[in-house]
Amino acid sequence: MPSLKEVKTRIASVNNTRKITSAMKMVASSKLHRAQQAIENMRPYESRMTRIMTAFVGSMEGDVSTPYAAVRPVRRVAIVVYTSNSSLCGGFNANAIRALRNKVETYREQGVEVARIVPLGKKGADAVRKLGITGGPDHSALMDRPQFQPAADIAEELMQQFVSGEIDKVDIIYHHFKSSATQVLTEETYLPVQLPKADAQQGAAADYIVEPSREAVVQQLIPGVLRLQLYTALLDSLASEHAARVIAMQIATDNADELLQELTLTYNKTRQQAITTELLDIVGGSMQ
Repeated sequence: MPSLKEVKTRIASVNNTRKITSAMKMVASSKLHRAQQAIENMRPYESRMTRIMTAFVGSMEGDVSTPYAAVRPVRRVAIVVYTSNSSLCGGFNANAIRALRNKVETYREQGVEVARIVPLGKKGADAVRKLGITGGPDHSALMDRPQFQPAADIAEELMQQFVSGEIDKVDIIYHHFKSSATQVLTEETYLPVQLPKADAQQGAAADYIVEPSREAVVQQLIPGVLRLQLYTALLDSLASEHAARVIAMQIATDNADELLQELTLTYNKTRQQAITTELLDIVGGSMQ
């Protein structure tokens, strides 16, 4: 049985750890509130823009000509993966990195070259370096201060590489923020864009009056939606990260409380046993 000093030291250590996890939970809760508000404000706009693009393209007769929807044999791909800059958020980073490795292995088995991985977050960048794949510039600052223009620049670069034929497909891996308790790991095809056919709306599409032409509007609308999609995934990932950290810190705090109860009970038992032993020694000495 451990001594009183050892148990007391252990209690102090666990108590200090509990204070840290409790404080981190409060900080993550505050960040989650802001991130959740940001994604909830952005998501309706992104969804509406996507519906407008779908309805507009669906109302056009014939095939829509856009380089961003070109389907060709996949020989070189790029992957955008969203992680966090710091840890202590449960399986958030591990799940995203595992999905990235599985996708890379699948492409390699198919004979497809993973030409580029764009990691947003330090944890993803570390995983990319271990895979030995070109990751490009460091975008970790974007996860601390999310802004539209840097995300749009990344989207623009990917679109240019796709149009030029440097890459034939772009995938994105991120966590979709469903609620504070649920974050869904999502894998989507970013490029080529999936456009509806002219008859897909079955007469439900609006009859748009377009200036200067439908083709000119499509050439501006689709890139705008693609830039917005990458930024929305960034906000989704940030909200999911903070939600995962709140849950992880809550679990850690609860575990610390349970451990403190066990250690306090052990301390009291050890202390009582020491007192009983001393009393027995005193009683035994007085009877001699």
